[in-house]
Amino acid sequence: MANQNSLPLHERIELRYTLHKVIEFIILFLLLSLLVHRLLSFNDHGFTWLIAFLCELSFTLNWVITISNKWNIVEYKTYPDRLLQRVSKHELPPVDMFVTTANSELEPPIITINTVLSLLAVDYPTNKLACYVSDDGCSPLTFYSLSEASKFAKLWVPFCKKYNVQVRAPFRYFSNNNTTFSSNDSSEFKQEWTLLKDEYEQLSRKIEDAVGKSIPFDVSQDFPVFSNIERNNHPTIIKVLWENKEDVSDGPPHLIYISREKRPKHPHHSKAGAMNVLTRVSGLMTNAPFMLNVDCDMFVNNPNIMLHAMCTLLGSENETKNAFAQFPQIFYDGLKDDPFGNQMVVLWKFVGHGIAGIQGPIYAGTGCVHRRKVIYGLSPTDTKNGERYPNIGSGKVEMLKNFGTSEEFTKSAGDALQGNTECVNMSSKSIEAAHRVGECEYEYGTNWGIKVGWRYGSTTEDILTGLSIHNKGWNSIFCTPDPPAFLGCAPTGGPDSMTQQKRWATGLLEILLSKNCPIFGTLFANLQFRMFLCYFWVLSWGLRCIPELCYAALPAYSIITNTHFLPKGQEPTYYIPIALFVLYHIYTLLEHLQTGLSIRAWWNNQRMGRITVMSAWLFGFIGVILKLLGITETVFEVTRKDQSTSSDEGSEDSEAGRFTFDTSPIFVPPTTILLVQLTALATAFLGLRPQDQDELGSGPLEVISSVWLVLCLWPFLKGLFGTGKYGIPLSTIFKSVGFTLLFYTLCRN
Repeated sequence: MANQNSLPLHERIELRYTLHKVIEFIILFLLLSLLVHRLLSFNDHGFTWLIAFLCELSFTLNWVITISNKWNIVEYKTYPDRLLQRVSKHELPPVDMFVTTANSELEPPIITINTVLSLLAVDYPTNKLACYVSDDGCSPLTFYSLSEASKFAKLWVPFCKKYNVQVRAPFRYFSNNNTTFSSNDSSEFKQEWTLLKDEYEQLSRKIEDAVGKSIPFDVSQDFPVFSNIERNNHPTIIKVLWENKEDVSDGPPHLIYISREKRPKHPHHSKAGAMNVLTRVSGLMTNAPFMLNVDCDMFVNNPNIMLHAMCTLLGSENETKNAFAQFPQIFYDGLKDDPFGNQMVVLWKFVGHGIAGIQGPIYAGTGCVHRRKVIYGLSPTDTKNGERYPNIGSGKVEMLKNFGTSEEFTKSAGDALQGNTECVNMSSKSIEAAHRVGECEYEYGTNWGIKVGWRYGSTTEDILTGLSIHNKGWNSIFCTPDPPAFLGCAPTGGPDSMTQQKRWATGLLEILLSKNCPIFGTLFANLQFRMFLCYFWVLSWGLRCIPELCYAALPAYSIITNTHFLPKGQEPTYYIPIALFVLYHIYTLLEHLQTGLSIRAWWNNQRMGRITVMSAWLFGFIGVILKLLGITETVFEVTRKDQSTSSDEGSEDSEAGRFTFDTSPIFVPPTTILLVQLTALATAFLGLRPQDQDELGSGPLEVISSVWLVLCLWPFLKGLFGTGKYGIPLSTIFKSVGFTLLFYTLCRN
């Protein structure tokens, strides 16, 4: 029998998908064959042939990178029991937990407090945990909700640990699907369960009653700083809502509310700035060597998440290899068949696990456990135990440049870099210093956001921060316990989905078209080449709108002008695009079926893929170009969070999952493409095309392509005749009609 201390805390398991790889290479062969055909017959065709060649070249390069991303699909199995056999609970390292929220209207406080309550109740020594909530909206409602939730936590946390509750977000635990008792439940449990349910309902009612009130509590008594508060013009606010002074094992850990200073003329750097303030404040108050960050809607679904993460981060090899442990983003009670294509199940299953087999997963911005010393800029090549910074005196200038002028904070940073994992007791002095490091001017002249902390310069600060970590040579690890670690809520409407996708595309392109481009990490740092391809694949999402839009316009152009851009029936290459179309969709369908999704979910993801590229990614691309030209600045747009689920009453009606619209110009391009295709098909069926010359006219493949695009844009076709939020606004339709007439006129001339 093997010695328990010699057994690994986690194992890497390679997953082989032989059929997938065979199909991938057949598709690659067909793409290359089509490109060769374009080159060999280039002299016999015109401008459309060149456009088609350039688009297909882009698709081929993207496919090569996709194959690389999925070549080594791996998953990691963690063993928390082995960890506890090797390390006693009181020897586990401390963890600071960060929750970020920015807008109490788009991110209702009831969602935030459920996330916080689930974190406070995780199975980990209470004296090793501290939960920090960053409220970037400086909302009295959020503060009030957290204050009330801290009282409920004194009952909730002991209850969860006493009865080993698995789902520790109260709104999920007390949902309609979890209200029955089993025959094995004791009367004591039933009594406490009923009491806790009543307490949570009272808490929910208090928060609901407070919504709409300017100040939902007595500011003169509770917290006077909120009496004349302005959201974007206020000092640093730090309030310890609960301190575990008595070190109670089954009670809630520390809970601290933070709203960093904001002034109108000072840059705030959105979420990245908030994360850096959280890092500095926590460094002064608790200084845990590990930091977990989650979005306000990502509640804990597995109470052992900390133990799973520690299985991948502790140990001599992991200490110098793995920088962070990333949990996948999984969503609860999403609409049936994923009508908006934003649950990313297939993406995490195949691409996520594939990238995990290279240098590790990309940092996703939530559900991630970081090493504090890595966030502080330490490289795996630095001497162990942080001897690069043995004390403040030997590198005082460098420490001040990196971490700022606070002596208290530079000392805590030095302790973190040296591997000092002892808990720091909170005091009035540390809280006073914490106010200082939360000020707007504190970062001026330092390396915060440049070489230290979460990186500035992109609305996708998570990707940029993860890239900087991988550039140093660190690996990351994909942690996928069963049940899933966190569950969140996905956008449930057209505008919200497009807003999220636009923000992603904008931020990703900001990184690609800057000095942070990953090619420099491969040439001058320690980023592996295949990891560069992974980052390029993600960062270039916004660029894909150009070939996608051009290729989408080609069928309509060919039909209207009676030319062709695809091989005709008499050509030997006629069946190449047909085989490509069929095989690619079989491949994507196979991926969806293997992840347990339905055929309808596959179709929804296919059509939303086309819609997203033509709308959100296009506007993300335009926004970055305008920024580079100095015309506008990109803005971090918060996505609306909604706790309502598919199981809620009334959500199963005929309108559930139906695409919604607003007056945003983001819906103009897809509507225009739809009208262009309909115009082209009408031209063909009414016989209005010009006469065919030398049998070079459009063939059936162009018509099929146009019909396929109409099917992909079916929600917009329905939107032309819909009303209310389900109908495309008249202003959008008029703009699209104008662009369609312009396109048709240019084609005919």
